[in-house]
Amino acid sequence: MCEKRKEVVNVMLKMSDILDEKDPRLHMVSKEVTFPMTKEDLKNIDLMEEYLVNSQIEEMAEKYNLRPGMGLSAVQIGVLKRYIVIVNETEEGFDSYIVINPKIVSNSEEMIYVESGEGCLSVNRECEGIVPRYARVTIEGYDTEGNQIRVRAREEVAIAFQHEIDHLNGILFTDKIDPKNPFKGADQYRPI
Repeated sequence: MCEKRKEVVNVMLKMSDILDEKDPRLHMVSKEVTFPMTKEDLKNIDLMEEYLVNSQIEEMAEKYNLRPGMGLSAVQIGVLKRYIVIVNETEEGFDSYIVINPKIVSNSEEMIYVESGEGCLSVNRECEGIVPRYARVTIEGYDTEGNQIRVRAREEVAIAFQHEIDHLNGILFTDKIDPKNPFKGADQYRPI
């Protein structure tokens, strides 16, 4: 999927195209997407996917000065629409998830957190603290053609979905860290 898309894309997203946490748009709620999707939105999705793949390939990340990332939401490139792209590197290559109007429809009771700290392409600083997340989630939404899809995700991919859906609701991961006690609840959640 990624290889075919790369042929179409001539322009590449750069770090400067990704909104910084100080941008007020990141705290706005994104609007539902209507189908058919616009050519501009489809191009944005290609650019987002390409960035995420390239950012996880060390030589590409160095060559183009890309911070590694696993997910992007449209709002992070200044588009207040409900679509996200998640790219997970596997032993076989990359798994891409493109979900339009995503919703979490079920979740595990078990809660986890990223032990080394959650990160975000819009947050250009170290942020220590616990961001509680569900260990497993089921997401429903649509593909770019408007067909309903369902994705089951666990561990890192589940965290990425929750993180990106938060963006669509105007929430940054830093908003979820208790400023008075950043490691509050460490004994209640499983670190990964």
